[in-house]
Amino acid sequence: MENKDPLAKWEGKVSKRLAKATVDQICSLYADFFNLHKWFPGLETCYGIHGNNGELGCIRFCGISPGDADKPEPADWAKERLIAIDHAEHTLTYDVVDTTIIGLRSYVGTVKILPGGDDDDRTRGCVIEWSFTVDPIDAWSLDGVLAQFDEWLQLLANKMEGSLANNLDQA
Repeated sequence: MENKDPLAKWEGKVSKRLAKATVDQICSLYADFFNLHKWFPGLETCYGIHGNNGELGCIRFCGISPGDADKPEPADWAKERLIAIDHAEHTLTYDVVDTTIIGLRSYVGTVKILPGGDDDDRTRGCVIEWSFTVDPIDAWSLDGVLAQFDEWLQLLANKMEGSLANNLDQA
């Protein structure tokens, strides 16, 4: 029997292993909290609206799709607040404080970067883990949400690692 408890939360986690990027390299990209649009697929804009970039309590505005010519603001957006960051543990947690996106009002996400390359001593490479809790979203299943998050993470992580590789090639 399916649990219809209105207080129940969906929880999930997706991950991506990167062969060459280090924990510190990927952490620095995530800690640049106001610039997620550089990496996140389909995110048109991201900028700070409160506080200093990467500091607890700072809030970013993320525009998900472009507006039309008469209305330059993004049609879909979220305001996300950095609620925890632990540089030693390589974790970052944020929540959605306001959004036009149905179902994300209760969202809390955590990104953790772990050592985990393919080499024997695991000195190169890392694993990005993205976990979340959210109220159930109408017209979605938890499996559907997990599949979407996994797709986003694969694209985001590949873009991050590709950018780092390009920077090394140009150095």
